[in-house]
Amino acid sequence: FFTAVASGRAQVQQEPSAETTQGIGINITCSHPKIDADYTFWYRQFPDQRPELVATAVRGTKPVQDPPGRLSVATDRRSSALWLALPRRGDAAVYYCAVRD
Repeated sequence: FFTAVASGRAQVQQEPSAETTQGIGINITCSHPKIDADYTFWYRQFPDQRPELVATAVRGTKPVQDPPGRLSVATDRRSSALWLALPRRGDAAVYYCAVRD
């Protein structure tokens, strides 16, 4: 089970939750239509732990090592998507996006 939650800043929007089963890829999206992000960051947080950085990018698509997948940032830098290719139970966490403008 994967959860993506909205940031404290109302300008960054994510779906309240997303689900998949082990081994079935999932796309978690983030949009911020009023912000041209200089950098896009994705974090994940396990229960009772600090958030950990999963990936960061300026634009384009780049591979993500752990969990395996890719981060894609739109050309206009106003949205991004984190694709988890083969999620495992151990990847179940809260996934956050954050941007720096």
